Amino acid sequence: MVQSKRGSLIEAVTNTVVGYALAVATQFVVFPVFGLRVGVVENLGIGLIFTAVSLIRGYALRRLFNLCRL
Repeated sequence: MVQSKRGSLIEAVTNTVVGYALAVATQFVVFPVFGLRVGVVENLGIGLIFTAVSLIRGYALRRLFNLCRL
C-alpha cells in the first residue's frame, strides 16, 4: 500500500519529535558519564543541531534511494 502525502508528513514529524526527545534524554544520561557538564539550554540546543543533521541526512538518503530506485 502506498503512503499518502499526509501520512508521510505525520510519520516524518513524529519521527523528528521522537528523535529529538530521545537525543536530549540520551545526552542528559551520557554526557555526565564522560565528564561533560552541560546546562539544560545548551543540551536542548545540541539536540536541535543533531536533529537538523539527522533530517538532512534522512532527506538526502531518501532522495538518493529514489534516484537509484533502490
